[in-house]
Amino acid sequence: MSAQAGLTTHVLDTARGRPAGGVRVELFEVTGAERRKVTEVVTNADGRTDAPLIERGRLEAATYELVFHVAAYFDDFGAAPSVPFLDVVTLRFTVGETSGHYHVPLVMTPWSYSTYRGS
Repeated sequence: MSAQAGLTTHVLDTARGRPAGGVRVELFEVTGAERRKVTEVVTNADGRTDAPLIERGRLEAATYELVFHVAAYFDDFGAAPSVPFLDVVTLRFTVGETSGHYHVPLVMTPWSYSTYRGS
């Protein structure tokens, strides 16, 4: 998928040591104070989306937000604290070079997360 993908993501649950399937992910394009929803997906059993969020050739130089609904995911497994520490995780990033592949994963637990630009 990545050879032709413009923007992809996946989610890893490091508290359970496995991919995070069933996480709702929203993608927005951000211009100033305006947000426009581009797509909404749910991760598969491998913690990935079944298709790129944005195909190569359609990716525009812009600021984007990925919104991961993590509290609902951890609640499904009984792993969330009684009052979730993390509800949604929003990652805002900017695409400057549209010919590249942008892979933006989320590595998470009920109490922490990290991200990076992957390959």
